[in-house]
Amino acid sequence: MEIANQLPTHILNHLLNNEDYCRRVVPYLQKEYFDGTHKTVFDLIVKFVAKHNKLPTSKVLDLELRKIDAPDDVLNNAAKLIGEIKVKSDIDTEYLITESEKWCKDKAVYNAIMDSIQIIDGKDTERSDGAIPEILSKALGVSFDQAIGHDYIDNADDRFEFYNRVEDKIPFDLEYFNKITKGGLPNKTLNIALAGTGVGKSLFMTHCASHVLEQGKNVLYITLEMSEEKVAERIDANLMDVPIQNLDTMPKNVFDTKIQKIAGASIGKLIIKEYPTGSAHAGHFRALLNELKLKKNFMPDMIYIDYLNICSSSRMKGMGGSINSYTYIKAIAEELRGLAVEFDVPIMSATQTTRSGFGNTDVGLEDTSESFGLPATADLMFALISTEELEELGQIMVKQLKNRYNDVSYYKRFVVGIDRSRMKLYDVEESAQSDIMSDSSIPDKPIATWGNNDSKDTFADFKI
Repeated sequence: MEIANQLPTHILNHLLNNEDYCRRVVPYLQKEYFDGTHKTVFDLIVKFVAKHNKLPTSKVLDLELRKIDAPDDVLNNAAKLIGEIKVKSDIDTEYLITESEKWCKDKAVYNAIMDSIQIIDGKDTERSDGAIPEILSKALGVSFDQAIGHDYIDNADDRFEFYNRVEDKIPFDLEYFNKITKGGLPNKTLNIALAGTGVGKSLFMTHCASHVLEQGKNVLYITLEMSEEKVAERIDANLMDVPIQNLDTMPKNVFDTKIQKIAGASIGKLIIKEYPTGSAHAGHFRALLNELKLKKNFMPDMIYIDYLNICSSSRMKGMGGSINSYTYIKAIAEELRGLAVEFDVPIMSATQTTRSGFGNTDVGLEDTSESFGLPATADLMFALISTEELEELGQIMVKQLKNRYNDVSYYKRFVVGIDRSRMKLYDVEESAQSDIMSDSSIPDKPIATWGNNDSKDTFADFKI
């Protein structure tokens, strides 16, 4: 009990006198964990270490203390505490690190609870109730992670294993999308389609969702724009290969037969959930995922959110006052990407172009509506571009804007076929790409082979 009460003092003692302890725990200690005089002295030590990259002496701390503009009683108490900690204690370093970690966890949880109470009471003007789960989760996750990076030489074997690991991905049924993503969308990623109104954002997502279902994988489709029935209608048109305008005149027996045929093809499970525009955020989606797992034993392999800009943020109140569109939309993107990481799935969403980008035939990142913070957060971002000429050809152009999976210049632009009546996309003939591809596009074959001059992708003859 005694060490628990005196732990903040022991921590400061070792920060001042034990360099090994200091360098191992300083990255995890927060000023908010300390109270009163201990907070003042902790701040002095950490600022000195950050500036000079070495431990201060007690005399140096006394000099630094004199620079502080504070009441005399604060300065006197801080000087007294510095005098108490100047002689190194004999507490074992490893033991103190373990105890310090427990103390930090307790403090983090306590502070998180107090912050949550402030939010509930309406005293926090920037964060809403939806931020509370994330605040508590972050506090509960406090730990002294000793992993401090990848050593280029010592961790070479780990790196080689990473290079040869087959990553679990959700493939497209569109050749060039698989090329630019190296086989599909990996888990824990946020992927964004940028397009103007009516170009085909929802069509793209419902088509991709249909193909994922055909792979036998589960899909959660969250809509904040269209009704659940309208989304299902588009997926019906795609999977049944029927013009969407013919669905409402289809006889019930024909409809049932087509549904039975789809169900018999080992299709995955689809859940469509509608939220009012601008009312739902990552907290609602997290609760939905947990509820689906509990009540229906349903866990999605892929999540579609239609679309990002009309979601809300769980951490911030709506735009206005001190919150600008850049901060708010970036917060939404970060929360959705965090959700993808938490549930180990890819998330696909969409965003609008700006007014100037609506009629632009060469859309860029600068045409992202409301916030440039969105492309900063996304793993893959591409524009869907439609022109009268492309519409006449039954095509839509895709332009890569950001790509963490591959070189963004690799097939920078390409076209796919579009059948708007059946809500389908499809590959076009290679000749259709000739006028779209830039001369710098990388050809669809290995750039080089190792140790031989034939076309086989092999390492068999590679010699050092």
